[in-house]
Amino acid sequence: MSSCEFPLDSQVQAEACPIVQVIDRVAGKWAVSILIAAIQSPVRYTELERAIPGISRRMLTLTLRGLERDGLLTRTVYPTVPPKVEYAATEGARELYGHLTGLVDWARRHRPDIIAARAAYDAQQAAA
Repeated sequence: MSSCEFPLDSQVQAEACPIVQVIDRVAGKWAVSILIAAIQSPVRYTELERAIPGISRRMLTLTLRGLERDGLLTRTVYPTVPPKVEYAATEGARELYGHLTGLVDWARRHRPDIIAARAAYDAQQAAA
């Protein structure tokens, strides 16, 4: 059960709830790869399956459904035989992608600081 399912009894919870929900959706192992592929151009299920090593059909289907439910992907079915299905990123996903690349930039800039902080913490814990 997520913390957002409990009554909000503080301003901190009220502000954290939407953040937790978004991070839960996009921080999954497969969601970012799917979004990146769909942002480049509309993509078919089999293209995603080939482009993302290690993803099972079930996990691909579940992740696509979740991203579509959250309004980050649109699913278009073309009336062909067999049916052609494409997934495309929404404007919201494109905006989110901009923020994710900002997070990646931040992580790259601060990676040495994080490594140093971890080493210092681990040394302090080992000495205690």
